[in-house]
Amino acid sequence: MAKVRFEDVRKVYDNGQVAVQGASFEVADGELMVLVGPSGCGKSTLLRMVAGLEEVSAGTLRIGDRVVNDVPPKDRDIAMVFQNYALYPHMTVAENLAFGLKLRGHDKAEVQRRVQGAAEALGLASMLDKLPRAMSGGQRQRVALGRALVREPAVFLLDEPLSNLDAKLRHSVRTEIAQLHRKLGTTMIYVTHDQVEAMTLGQRIVVLNEGVVQQIDTPMALYDRPANLFVAGFLGSPAMNVLRGVVHRSDGGGLVLRPADGLDVPLGALSLTSEWLGRELMVGVRPEHLQPSSTDTAFNAVIEGLEPVGNEIFVNLRHGGQPLVMRVPPQSLPSVGEGIGVAVVSAALHFFDAASGTRIDCTTAT
Repeated sequence: MAKVRFEDVRKVYDNGQVAVQGASFEVADGELMVLVGPSGCGKSTLLRMVAGLEEVSAGTLRIGDRVVNDVPPKDRDIAMVFQNYALYPHMTVAENLAFGLKLRGHDKAEVQRRVQGAAEALGLASMLDKLPRAMSGGQRQRVALGRALVREPAVFLLDEPLSNLDAKLRHSVRTEIAQLHRKLGTTMIYVTHDQVEAMTLGQRIVVLNEGVVQQIDTPMALYDRPANLFVAGFLGSPAMNVLRGVVHRSDGGGLVLRPADGLDVPLGALSLTSEWLGRELMVGVRPEHLQPSSTDTAFNAVIEGLEPVGNEIFVNLRHGGQPLVMRVPPQSLPSVGEGIGVAVVSAALHFFDAASGTRIDCTTAT
């Protein structure tokens, strides 16, 4: 096992495209770190640089205490799992697992030991004589994982390994990967564009956008305290609601957000300095922190759609010209097209600078 350290790592292609802009962070020894972001954000490029499949344009990349910028892939002590299983169709599971070890000259007893150990860890012990075509997608992906596992590398690299699976299989294989990591304690770097995978798998998450690291933290810390509007909108399903408006003091003395095309939204008992008054802000609120209410502190919205999904209902709203989503337990609600009072859990509000999108912290008055 080994740590992986990025020190101001950049990747610039020959056409001038900057894929990664000065990434600096460390994956701890034995950590499962997830790189997440939209297509083109640089996450796979970072992974491929660790693997040696992409050159590092600038900066330093270390695996353990060794600088590996110019080290060939075969000498980096890593194993990579791609989204394409890339199994040999004419070979059995055992032969697929053993093939790389035989190429590297391991003796028969060592190959057998490693293949048996990987098969037992991944629940493949009863399938060693099967050909890939006789297996499900999830089982094939486990074989691909096993082929990396038998290498006993210092670092595992997983590049969107579940993207070809259906939703049910993604859940089961995701659980297997998490269990495998807990059992082995091996350093893993996992790339995905799926924020659910990132939140459920990662011990820590690196959120990227346009080649820039936006924030690095544990899943719930990212969810509860996003550093900027991009992270706030990317993590969470449905996405965070964001209202743009100017902070005013209401006739009753409380603070409200006044959107350009909507009614005042009460901000609750927030402790803000006078500089906030008259300032344009972006205010974010998670769907679960909007609640149906008939109190004086509620604002009015119109229901545009109801999405019951069993244990909860997503209520699509419009307040003035701004769409909102409210997440509530199953209950009786007004019909589509009717109005509803909505209260905000003010302690759960997120504030962002309207110009830069960066987080602004404030406290709840006591």
